[in-house]
Amino acid sequence: MGKRFLEAGIIVNTHGISGEVRIQPWADSPDFLANFDRLYIDGKPVKVMSARTHKSTVIVAFDNITDIDSAIKLKNKIVSIDRDEVPLEEGQYFVADLVGLSALDAETGANLGVIVDVLQRPANNVYVIKGERDLLVAAVPDFVIETNIDAGYVRIRVIEGM
Repeated sequence: MGKRFLEAGIIVNTHGISGEVRIQPWADSPDFLANFDRLYIDGKPVKVMSARTHKSTVIVAFDNITDIDSAIKLKNKIVSIDRDEVPLEEGQYFVADLVGLSALDAETGANLGVIVDVLQRPANNVYVIKGERDLLVAAVPDFVIETNIDAGYVRIRVIEGM
């Protein structure tokens, strides 16, 4: 398992004059970030009083941030979440845990390279694998046969043309 605290977004601006901030989330959906009772800024827990999505951002009111002067000081700060507060469903992983995993050929066991990024696309995520040749692999069961975070690898079904 990776780091306990995972960067989840950045405060891009204030919202209104009552201390709310606008967060650009780094998640599949802004709704994900809107569900937390607590976020972390500079490693310190901050209680979320309210959170709602607005287009692709999340508008958050934090405890003890009640005016625009306090809120503006948070601009460009990274917000993090505690992985222990996130119930992941079977087959769901944090991007931070996937980056750095070895990609192995499911049939031969050959090392195809390392996952260096996960592109979030509307249909499905895509693993960017750097190796002898660079690969883009759709993160779907047809191609990703096994994900083993603890052992540090994913097994990929390689098809002709990959």
